[in-house]
Amino acid sequence: MEKETYPSVLDNVYKAAGRLKNIVVRTPLAINNNLSDRYHAKVSFKREDLQRVRSYKIRGAYNKMAVMSPEDLAKGVVCASAGNHAQGVAFACSTMKVKGTVFMPLPTPGQKLEQVKMFGGNYIDIVLYGDTFDEAKDAAVKFCDDRAGIFIHPFDDQNIIDGQATAALEILEQSDEPVDYVFVPIGGGGLAAGICTVFRELSPKTKIIGVEPAAAASMKKALEKGKPVLLEKISRFVDGAAVQKVGDLNFEICKDVLHDMAVVDEGMVCETILSLYNKDAVVVEPAGALSVAVLEKYKDQIKGKNVVCIISGSNNDITRMEEIKEKALLYAGLKHYFLVRFAQRPGALKSFVMNVLGPNDDITTFEYTKKNSKEKGIAVVGIALKHSDDFTPLLNNMKKYEFFVNYLNNDPSLMNLLI
Repeated sequence: MEKETYPSVLDNVYKAAGRLKNIVVRTPLAINNNLSDRYHAKVSFKREDLQRVRSYKIRGAYNKMAVMSPEDLAKGVVCASAGNHAQGVAFACSTMKVKGTVFMPLPTPGQKLEQVKMFGGNYIDIVLYGDTFDEAKDAAVKFCDDRAGIFIHPFDDQNIIDGQATAALEILEQSDEPVDYVFVPIGGGGLAAGICTVFRELSPKTKIIGVEPAAAASMKKALEKGKPVLLEKISRFVDGAAVQKVGDLNFEICKDVLHDMAVVDEGMVCETILSLYNKDAVVVEPAGALSVAVLEKYKDQIKGKNVVCIISGSNNDITRMEEIKEKALLYAGLKHYFLVRFAQRPGALKSFVMNVLGPNDDITTFEYTKKNSKEKGIAVVGIALKHSDDFTPLLNNMKKYEFFVNYLNNDPSLMNLLI
């Protein structure tokens, strides 16, 4: 089919693909045998984690800057990002020899900061501001207003969307049969808008499922309210998708094309990160795991179908792995924390081990200091289980032998204070 026979809405996407031809990696669409067997489907990964900046964000950032006039580029560009968009802008600035200023939230993982510095070199200045992407974005916009710079929005911009949409063109070109489902992670909605734009025209029967972290579900809330709304509070853990408000343009494109919106708990995201690493040697960041973490919720619908999961990025800081492992164990019911009352006498701990713990239970945390001469003292105890079903016998034994004081898993604030 000749290009001119395609609907005109895709013209800019094809032009973007031409600009990016020698810039981005044509990432693989690779079958995942483990998940295909598990769900009795053909499950493939669109490996945007293998991009030059290890996420799809380079597509939109470069396309946006490539269509800007030399006069605008000379003013300098400014962006705000939790990390991946910043790397795309940094790469484009270095390649085009354009000065850029990048605003990033203060809690941005160190690995992403270093990557921005590496890709941008002397062309990039980094400003750390605020606790969230949205706070950093507001500061970046003010900076642009004060200095007449050009703001490169991470998602709410048609040229950004057109760039991200080139990933959808590749999926359709690479798939040897019609695609039944596409699972796409959503933060601000730029990638989802691009996927929706292409599939709406070229593969309208494909069901596109948006996936967000449960603690930052801005697109889901927007669809419920009929317009983008600002979430007052979000969790920053899935940093690549932790956006308080989806883009207006992105929402308008997605609202009538998304087949469904799903949310995933952080613990399930962490389980997926560990599983992909251990079983497939695939390293993903939390946002990059969303499209895989959600499959269990759709196991009945996708049976026998051709399924694509977009792996959006792999910029994960290795220092976060202990936190990821902990969240995964807590989510799976394999790690539990308690306040335990011990008699202040020899043999009390031995009694706890003999009478309370099961044969496969393991003490992983024990914090206790004898501070006075009272008959009993409180200890913080963490216990790892081999099977989640072992929890009820453990709790029953703890109460039966009068060790139990409090279960900390149900009180995250107290647990974070003590552990």
